[in-house]
Formats: sequence, structure tokens, C-alpha cells
Amino acid sequence: MTGRYGAGALTALFAALSPAMALAQPAQWADMPRMELEAQYAGPLRDTIVQRYRDPIDGTLCFIYLPITVQHTQPNANGLVTYGGNTIGSISCLIAPPAGQAEPQPEN
Repeated sequence: MTGRYGAGALTALFAALSPAMALAQPAQWADMPRMELEAQYAGPLRDTIVQRYRDPIDGTLCFIYLPITVQHTQPNANGLVTYGGNTIGSISCLIAPPAGQAEPQPEN
């Protein structure tokens, strides 16, 4: 599920963001803006979900597939946890239409 972009592009994006993300402290993370949860669905596998989020700034729509629970370490001195090598989910996003342009409607 990678939408308009291939998995390689998303991997490159996350790799580029990793150094900045690693520097984020819990207080900074807590103050970051949030995407708006619009819907939640049962996932295709037991104990998984698909969530639909919208970026309040540009309207980008993202679907996130993830397990309901994930193992992680106890918080360290900075309050951060480590998820280890397990996969915690995937994301697929669609770019919003330009301002003033209606979103495409499905054909009947």
C-alpha cells in the first residue's frame, strides 16, 4: 500500500527524516501538530486496524495500517521508548487536490 509513491520513495523519505526525528525530545513531540483522525476500520488481519487521517494544513489524506498492540521497551531517561526490529505499521498517502478544485468523485 504505497499509493502514488513507491516503497523506495517512502523509505528514502523516512531515512532523510530519521536524524531530525531522533533528536526530538518528548516535550517537542507532544507539541507537534496532529493529523485529524477521520475514520477507523478493522484491518484485514486479526488485531489490526486501518486509520484514515487528514492533514489539517494541506488536506493530504493518509491511511495507516497497524497492529492494535506493539511491544516496546520501558521509557529511557529522556522518556523515549524503543520499538526494536518489529514492524509497527505502514502508511499510504494521497496528495490533496489544489485549492479550489473539487475532489474527484467516483463514477457510477
